[in-house]
Amino acid sequence: MNNKYAIFSDIDGTLVSFETHVIPESAVQALTEAHQRGHRIYISTGRPLCFIINLKQIEHLIDGYITTNGAYCFVGKQEVNCCGISPEDVQTMLKFSDQLGFPCVLVGEKTIAVYHNTPEVNAVFYGELGVPGLDKAPSINALKGQRILQLTPFISPEQEEKMMPYLKHCTSGRWNPKFTDITDKDADKGKGLLKMAAFEKFDISHTLALGDGGNDIPIIRQAGIGIAMGNASDQTKAAADFVTRSVDDDGLAYALKHFGLIG
Repeated sequence: MNNKYAIFSDIDGTLVSFETHVIPESAVQALTEAHQRGHRIYISTGRPLCFIINLKQIEHLIDGYITTNGAYCFVGKQEVNCCGISPEDVQTMLKFSDQLGFPCVLVGEKTIAVYHNTPEVNAVFYGELGVPGLDKAPSINALKGQRILQLTPFISPEQEEKMMPYLKHCTSGRWNPKFTDITDKDADKGKGLLKMAAFEKFDISHTLALGDGGNDIPIIRQAGIGIAMGNASDQTKAAADFVTRSVDDDGLAYALKHFGLIG
């Protein structure tokens, strides 16, 4: 790619504002200019594909997607990676859910289901993230025959710390205080970046990744340039090469200008 970069951006809190639920115009303009200059634009998100409903402003600029925290990656119609959680670990999480009564969102290859659904699930996903309809999500019976790509239990960080040793083949990435995203150990955003680089044949040193949450730490560490938003968690900032401004203070545009990717 010579002096061109592959830019990987998280969605929530990085590209899309938690306050307005849209992409700031400065970010739209920055990514448009970056694309015109020959840089490639990729999304790296914890959202599964069917939850990516807030990128209409820049859809025409996007070259590929790391979704579901790296469990499902694709370019156009070409699958780059698909990594399911072991049935043993899925059952372990469902047993915890039975014992403690917390809801858990299960992401299948084609279907989203909720186990022990509560009004809080829809309140968080719709009220905070703009994703409607989880109050009407099907039961886990709708997932028969599908690999489970992600588990999203509504548990505290303390509960997460106690449970994760029992999920022997999994990793956890938290970007919301009310839930965490759990995937197979072979699926995180950093590993998604490696898969995408191999598929698209670009040099890791010419990658730039932006994020704000704990689930962004693997890709921030893996990328040639790792950038934390000004509104990022302290742990995410500590992992980054550079801390830019917040998403609502033109942070994405500021970062691309700082590293000379746009004028």
